[in-house]
Amino acid sequence: MHPGTSKNKMKNASLIAMEFAAMLPVAERPEYTDDYEGFYHLTSMEGEVEKAVLNYIVRDHDEDILKSREEFIKRTADFLNKKYGEDIVAVEIKESYRNMSSVLRDHWHLIENACKAVTQLGGTPDIKPVRGGTDGSRLSFMGLPCPNLGTGSHNAHSRMEFASVQAMDKVVESLIAIAMMYTDFKE
Repeated sequence: MHPGTSKNKMKNASLIAMEFAAMLPVAERPEYTDDYEGFYHLTSMEGEVEKAVLNYIVRDHDEDILKSREEFIKRTADFLNKKYGEDIVAVEIKESYRNMSSVLRDHWHLIENACKAVTQLGGTPDIKPVRGGTDGSRLSFMGLPCPNLGTGSHNAHSRMEFASVQAMDKVVESLIAIAMMYTDFKE
């Protein structure tokens, strides 16, 4: 629609997308949450007057809370559709990474032995929740329980990501120690 004749008629998709983003809880973005707190993470956006697309990662360590986050997104879209007209805002939710704790509960020896290996090598186990998706999560739900172990890396997914050779060497030592716990091989 031409802006000269748009009074009380134009529905600007980019502005509606911005309104949608503003309706999600600011305090529940990754930059304001930690540990086991879930979040809404805007990963990309593109828009024009006619069409706009926002892509989010929605995470939570508790599956019930995750479902309530997804429902909140749907209710937000419903609100905007009532305000601007049906089918203005569409939501598509795709499962990506689930929380592997529900799988690992039945295989806790994997965590215990990883901690034991780190301790045997003179380290201190540092258990922290991974707040994003991992291959370990995918593999766990495919039938291969696979906890996330350290890699020696720092600043993951940032422009300043790096891995220390010394830390990676320690990771390899830990992996060998873990493997030894599951074999009859003795040095």
